[in-house]
Amino acid sequence: MDISDIKLPPHNTDAEKWVLSCIFLDNDSMYLLDGLGIMPADFYQKEHISIFEAMTQLRNSKRTIDVVTLSDQLIKNGTLEIIWWTDYLYDISLYLITPSVCAEYGKIIKEKSVLRAILKVSQWIIGDVYSEKDTPAIIESIEKQIFSLVQYNQWDSLKHISELLNTRVEELMYIADHPEEIANSKTMSGYESLDKITGGFKSGEIIILAARPSMGKTAFSLNLLLNAALGQKKSIAFFSLEMSSQSIVDRLLSTETGIPMTNITKGLLSDDDYTTIGESIAKLSEFDIYIDEESSTLPVIKSKLRKIVIEKGKVDLVIIDYMQLINTAGMKYAGNRVQEVSEISRTLKEMAKELKCPIIALSQLSRENEKRPDKKPILSDLRDSGSIEQDADLVVFLYRDEYYDPDTDKKGITDVLIRKNRNGEVGDAELRFIANRMKFEDI
Repeated sequence: MDISDIKLPPHNTDAEKWVLSCIFLDNDSMYLLDGLGIMPADFYQKEHISIFEAMTQLRNSKRTIDVVTLSDQLIKNGTLEIIWWTDYLYDISLYLITPSVCAEYGKIIKEKSVLRAILKVSQWIIGDVYSEKDTPAIIESIEKQIFSLVQYNQWDSLKHISELLNTRVEELMYIADHPEEIANSKTMSGYESLDKITGGFKSGEIIILAARPSMGKTAFSLNLLLNAALGQKKSIAFFSLEMSSQSIVDRLLSTETGIPMTNITKGLLSDDDYTTIGESIAKLSEFDIYIDEESSTLPVIKSKLRKIVIEKGKVDLVIIDYMQLINTAGMKYAGNRVQEVSEISRTLKEMAKELKCPIIALSQLSRENEKRPDKKPILSDLRDSGSIEQDADLVVFLYRDEYYDPDTDKKGITDVLIRKNRNGEVGDAELRFIANRMKFEDI
């Protein structure tokens, strides 16, 4: 093979030099590169990796970036010899360039970095195929790596605390100037009494919604769906492992139109009812609501959610009804129910972080509360595994006293019990439940 036949990975060292020169001329150019997500690892030439890493350290410590300070930082890092001492720094700093082109050249660096990452992923895929690993595992690995590329995830997630602190300060300053961003980053339940306690559902959170049968878990989750989609224009994905999509649609129509559920399921509808349903169908069709009744395994659910994110740009809330029905075939601990649920719980948490959205997972409770004088559920009632409690950011129980005491003075009232809140306080809220419409309302 001739040396000319050997291809180097995609790169553009000239663009790298010009970007470094821009930073020498105007230190604030670093903030432009932040917007592009430029990291030291995005540079191809090892000298440039060391230089940009040192520049980042100087910026984070609020120091001026010039040849003298940069040389000093490189000495501290033990990497000055990599860039041929200070001569190379002086050469780059003397380039005649306009700082306004920094972002344009930064995009070139990022694009080449992504292409190198694609090449690396392709090599991994080829290696997995030739190793003849389990086919579903290979497909899952491919989807995850490609999704990471599409999302421009950074390959090096290990960061020094100074970088994290500086980034967080900048975020807090931005939020102070743009308070509306706080609301946009959360998905609210739509119930004032509940949102006052939880502060809304946040990105990366796992929310466990648990109750005994007939307490209204599915109905409540569908109310959350409507409140988020219609009230906040959020993108919602609902995975029903228990009910058909037709039953889900009937419940949504009953809640939205006010027509009793039995009238819809039995077809006992007047002309006015048909008109009302038609208007609701037209209204609901305008929102980003996705319903799936066939996906029963986590790899399939993840695959479909990644597809939504790639095509639509985001998914704001995921609801799974319910987690004990997730198919565990192929899982590491298949056959051991406690271990299976633990693995499901951990995987859901990883999924929420990867997709940058909250996930509400409905869950059954054990019958232990039936044996107590006080029937209200507690954390130890979560069925099958204590890891559900451990992994959850928020644990919410539904409790209707009239289910156990027909003479109660709380008829039609559902207690929403927040028994774990990793990022806030716990407490109780009360909602009115209109059973024939499957609708929850603030009192």
